Amino acid sequence: MTDTAPAPSRRRENTRTRLMDAAAQLFAEEGIDATSVEAVCERAGFTRGAFYSNFASKEELFLALCERSAEATLATLRERIASLEADDLDAHTELHNLVQQVLEIAAQDRLDVLLNAEIRTQALRNPDFAVAYLALDRGLSENVSHLVRDIAEARGLRLRVPPEAATELLLSMWVSATEHALIAGRDPRAAQPELAARLSHILTLILE
Repeated sequence: MTDTAPAPSRRRENTRTRLMDAAAQLFAEEGIDATSVEAVCERAGFTRGAFYSNFASKEELFLALCERSAEATLATLRERIASLEADDLDAHTELHNLVQQVLEIAAQDRLDVLLNAEIRTQALRNPDFAVAYLALDRGLSENVSHLVRDIAEARGLRLRVPPEAATELLLSMWVSATEHALIAGRDPRAAQPELAARLSHILTLILE
């Protein structure tokens, strides 16, 4: 007997995905405050009824986007880590590659950077968004920190700072570099050389 999801469930998931994809583009381009439910529906090709059968509000959809983004980043990171662990690398090279993989995963296009900036802006303005954002950000940071700790322990590396501090430093560096590139009129992916240069300095500081 084949274990397959009922057709209505698949259709519902497809509808949710298309609504979220459309909203991600509009929130990045216009901001959540300037984006209406009607605009999301028009971009996705659905009616208001389809929207409200999946999300209670525009704000609920926004929070779902935050969660999806964090889960996708973490899933990709875990795949990269598994690939790295399969290679016979010395300890310092492996940790360097690990951090580089994190930065490469975070290297996003213009809309991704704008959407993440919008998420942080809304978290600053709206206490409900702030609670959700901090929970997601904390979860992502904790998972990345655990991965750094596991690799360091498995390969006999010693860190001068806690993995949590190293993770916060690296991710903050990524936000600064990608947003600065966008402000300067460059593709955020063009920030990779800058990130790589900073990476070398930071690894020198955190590794014994």
